[in-house]
Amino acid sequence: MGAGKRSLVATAVGLVCAVTVLSGAGTAFADPTPTLPPAPALPPGATLPPGAVLPPSVTLPPNRDLVAVQKRLEKLYHDAAVATDAYNAAEEQTERQSTEIVELAQEIAKGQKRLAELKDRAGAAARAQYRSGGLPPRARLWLSDDPQAWLDGVSRIRQGEKATEGLLAELTRTQQDLELYAQDATAQWQRLDTSRKARAAAQKKIKQQITAAENLESQLAKEEKERLAALEREAAARAQTSWLGSGILDDLDGNATAQGRKAVEFATAQVGKPYEWGAEGPGTFDCSGLTSAAWAAAGIPIPRTSQEQWAQLPHVDIKDMRPGDLIVYFDDASHIAMYVGDGKIVHAPRPGRTVTITGAGSMRILGVVRPGA
Repeated sequence: MGAGKRSLVATAVGLVCAVTVLSGAGTAFADPTPTLPPAPALPPGATLPPGAVLPPSVTLPPNRDLVAVQKRLEKLYHDAAVATDAYNAAEEQTERQSTEIVELAQEIAKGQKRLAELKDRAGAAARAQYRSGGLPPRARLWLSDDPQAWLDGVSRIRQGEKATEGLLAELTRTQQDLELYAQDATAQWQRLDTSRKARAAAQKKIKQQITAAENLESQLAKEEKERLAALEREAAARAQTSWLGSGILDDLDGNATAQGRKAVEFATAQVGKPYEWGAEGPGTFDCSGLTSAAWAAAGIPIPRTSQEQWAQLPHVDIKDMRPGDLIVYFDDASHIAMYVGDGKIVHAPRPGRTVTITGAGSMRILGVVRPGA
């Protein structure tokens, strides 16, 4: 969120807080705060300071088993990806709710101005009656001995009564609208507060998982790190070979749309840029940040997170896949990539890696979605 928008939100929040005394507390309906991972057990007799949370275990497995290390790293980075999706969703909610609070504050300001104008009109009418001696218009009319004045007065009284009724009705409606706006603002502020807490909790979990993974890798010797990287490449190659061997691409229709080509051109142009959780360019990306930025460059906005891209975009069969489609990975839709043709994807893999092109079958595929369908 930019500095100008934050300033506008702060101003709006001040106005909302001043007005929400008209209403009672609302109810928050934001998504629940993400659950932090279970912490390892403390040593006997040890205690944890209040508010402190132990990071996941980063001890090397017995005999420095690199296969076990690889699996542990995959788990840590997977959990970081899940937390990143939760962070991105909370960030998106925060921005949307902040915008809604600004809009509510603007409506409240307009309502207050209108209410002041109506009260001035009502006050003017009361002052006019006071200056006339305090007699109601009908009483002054009956005291008149001019027939024509009497007839004209009847017409004016009827018009005046209608105007007064309209004024009172508008006063009532404006006050009711202000009360509703105040109630909505209270509820929206509570939702915003919940989203901020969810974002902070997800951010904490991301940092914990990434730190644990980095600490684990730091315990390896140079030769072990090289062997671990080789194991990762071998596992990805085996998965890709198995996927291609299934014949899944034999009848693949690879004709991309014009917008799909633009999305692919954008995504592949980012190859080599670092992964960064929560980032959507231009210098760094996370997985869904890359896919959403690529399709935005093609003129089609899509949801920000991999889970929402999977949930909201139209699903297509793998056999109907074409360049520009998005391949969603793992049962929890925690990773997403863009298909570029010839059995390959472009994606932002994980912390410590850069945007790269690799085999589409190198990870466990959940399904395929198509923006702009």
